[in-house]
Amino acid sequence: MKKEAEVFDTIVNWRRSCRLFDTEFDFPADVVERSLRRAVLAPNSSNMQLWEFYHIQNKEKIQKIAEICLNQRGAKTASEIIVFVARPDLWKNRIKSHLGHIKENPIKDEKKRLLNLSQERYYKKIMPLFYNRSFGLIKDLFKWLLVTNKRRKGAFMTDVYSRNVPVVIHKSVALAAQTFMLSISAEGYDSLPMEGLDAKRMKKFLNLPPKAEINMVVAVGKRLKEGIRKDRFRIPFKEVYFKV
Repeated sequence: MKKEAEVFDTIVNWRRSCRLFDTEFDFPADVVERSLRRAVLAPNSSNMQLWEFYHIQNKEKIQKIAEICLNQRGAKTASEIIVFVARPDLWKNRIKSHLGHIKENPIKDEKKRLLNLSQERYYKKIMPLFYNRSFGLIKDLFKWLLVTNKRRKGAFMTDVYSRNVPVVIHKSVALAAQTFMLSISAEGYDSLPMEGLDAKRMKKFLNLPPKAEINMVVAVGKRLKEGIRKDRFRIPFKEVYFKV
């Protein structure tokens, strides 16, 4: 095993959902932002990056967030809190950013020049077809006809309908959240992902637009021993691993 793999193995095994943090600990100011900068490097669908991260450090605001998170002890004792938000409504902005990047960074290699055109077509044609949910039923019918025709010729993606859009976006945001939590562990601190919350109150507190969606809330801090409730339990690997 490479040295880097050994380090990563230590990080993964160290990471636990900590439900009680040391409220007297002076949490370093730069750890969370540094970890969020790593989080934006997480893989995400079509590199659309339809996410936002809200970083709460103020103690009074943390307590308000804790109330919204059903007064979970992890939230109440957190040094800082991050709210991971899915932004399906920003797809046009992201496409514009991609097209701008393609224009400003043309591929000069003559053998690869068609890559610019294919990328441009992808973001101009394919992404709007997937992310624009206006007239969803009509578009879904068109997509069904397209998918049915394509699948006659071979394998073709089937999760392309309006109902699939939120799932795709939330999976990408969750990948960023996991990258963030592993980074926090690498820094020597702890985290707690929380889905038990009043999403409507959270959106109001953060002044989010109606189409924004809360993905999860992550509390961070320095663990107390009693914050880890019990020994880790996982279903036996042989029951979830299948070699095909």
